[in-house]
Amino acid sequence: MAIYLTESEVAELLTIETALEAVEGVFLRQAQGAASNEPRRRVRTHGATLHVMSGTDGQWMGLKSYTVTRHGARFFINLYNALTGELVALIEADRLGQLRTGAASGVATRYLAQPGASTVGIYGTGWQAQSQLAAVCAVRPIERVLVYSRTAANRERFCEQMSRQLGLTTIEPVARPEEAAAAEILITITTAREPVLRGEWLRPGAHLNAAGGNSILRREFDEAAIERAELLTVDSLEQARCEAGELVTAVEKGLLNWENLVELRRVVAGEHPGRRRPDGITIFKSLGLAIEDIATAARVYEAARQQQRGREI
Repeated sequence: MAIYLTESEVAELLTIETALEAVEGVFLRQAQGAASNEPRRRVRTHGATLHVMSGTDGQWMGLKSYTVTRHGARFFINLYNALTGELVALIEADRLGQLRTGAASGVATRYLAQPGASTVGIYGTGWQAQSQLAAVCAVRPIERVLVYSRTAANRERFCEQMSRQLGLTTIEPVARPEEAAAAEILITITTAREPVLRGEWLRPGAHLNAAGGNSILRREFDEAAIERAELLTVDSLEQARCEAGELVTAVEKGLLNWENLVELRRVVAGEHPGRRRPDGITIFKSLGLAIEDIATAARVYEAARQQQRGREI
């Protein structure tokens, strides 16, 4: 019989460390052919959009579906046992999605950022920004964080909240976007339609996690950043072709070839060396994959069974 897990139960069962393990593991299994991903599909009606994405990971398979309306977004994961076809869990997935999105950036940082990188510049201070910063702090010895958003009050609030949550002693709001670009690790997690980060600001050796946009109408970094990068990685090349606004624009202008992009799974599996030079700039364009959700949901389900959590349905 399947179990139903609420947002509050997921929050108690899932940590950023577990999400990091789940996402890194599924990238490796995908490279080995043991996990498969289907890109996001969208349908629209009456001002509402339904998003559906599915995948398999070993003995698990499932889908995440979510609706976005003027009233907000609602997320659910259906998790199945691939060996029996049985539905084992229906999981409310807002918190789960937040943590797995942060974890993808954490995995990219683990493999692509300079080993001793200790400074972070983050653009955006919303719900998703919290797990982005938490994941990066889990994989690098972060000592200083520079925070930029368009609203001063939001910058201040985010700094206070994350200082308490992560125990950061030096987390500072900055008034100009170029100030945050002084850091070694950069995160963009915004809904911007025009670039918030310019390539000319990037320091040598920087690594960028761009995780805010999954639409060709959105661009968080500009073409100069693409031209300066020694390595451009994505979670899915297939998905990037229809969702990565920064990359689609660059390809259309003849500044980039799709063949030059590297899927992160290849770096995790050791098929690609990743960063080649200490002063090289690396970029990870994160779009969010179903297999990240399925792998993380499986961890939540296993923990729920062990702790006898959830309601049978």
